[in-house]
Amino acid sequence: MHAFGVTVGEARLLGPVEVRALAAELDLRPTKRLGQNFVHDANTVRRIVRAAELRPDDVVVEVGPGLGSLTLALLPEVAAVHAVEIDPALAARLPLTVAERAPALAERLVVHAADALRLRAADLAADGAADGAAARAADGADALRLRAAGLAVDGAVARAAAGAAAGGPGLPTALVANLPYNVAVPVVLHLLAELPSIRRGLVMVQAEVAERLAASPGSRAYGVPSAKLAWYAAARRAGPVPRAVFWPVPGVDSGLLAFDRHDPPPGDRAAVFAVVDAAFAQRRKALRSALAGWAGSPAAAEAVLRAADVDPRARAETLTIADFARIAAAAR
Repeated sequence: MHAFGVTVGEARLLGPVEVRALAAELDLRPTKRLGQNFVHDANTVRRIVRAAELRPDDVVVEVGPGLGSLTLALLPEVAAVHAVEIDPALAARLPLTVAERAPALAERLVVHAADALRLRAADLAADGAADGAAARAADGADALRLRAAGLAVDGAVARAAAGAAAGGPGLPTALVANLPYNVAVPVVLHLLAELPSIRRGLVMVQAEVAERLAASPGSRAYGVPSAKLAWYAAARRAGPVPRAVFWPVPGVDSGLLAFDRHDPPPGDRAAVFAVVDAAFAQRRKALRSALAGWAGSPAAAEAVLRAADVDPRARAETLTIADFARIAAAAR
């Protein structure tokens, strides 16, 4: 235990006092629009890191790092962390926080001031290389960026905050994040599509969203999110998270969702997802009717379904992602 915060490896984690102090320094007022609920409990971030089953050579992408609670717990355990933060003030403060609380690990952090829904693999590579260049120039762009946010920074802190070596840390192998609730599903699906290097993940989301994403065919919670996630990975719920570990306290329950990537079924992803969307748009109807608009007519839908060896009387909620893939293939 450290006098200020909790020490894990070489990082001093944030507690409630530190989270409030950082928020006051930045004049931060958490917004529902950005889904800002910050974790202030060290035990919770340690639990998340343990449950993520990370290896020392993993490169993590963390979406919505906020004030850095989870980031500080991740850095001692992995080779590097790509932190993607949409809030400019938070993105500017995070490298300084890491430099202050985990100086020996600061070079493992690369901060991307970006919208995760627009993130591309090339962005991570480009920003990693840029941080490597900044590490060689103590008073470079990162120092200017921190000063622009109203934060005092000297050359030593700028060097520590600058980030990775010249070549950058590489593309992420794992997604670990406390995701903003309002964009959790599209962020997970987008990153799995854009970053095939991601092999596993553990995300904190609204409990209801975790249930939907992990749902199996035949269950009431199974729908578009669970079917599309199944294209990329096998998902499972990894436990609840109490409301009291957040500031501000959210009005909904939270949960952990773990996933491991697997090979998708044969077929074109866009074509398969079009079938998924059409089938669940009228999920209470038999597929013959639900897919009539997609296929052109109920008769055409029935012909495609029979060619795919799918019962035209079945409903969308009973189909696996492999079933949807066969339907898309049969329509060609």
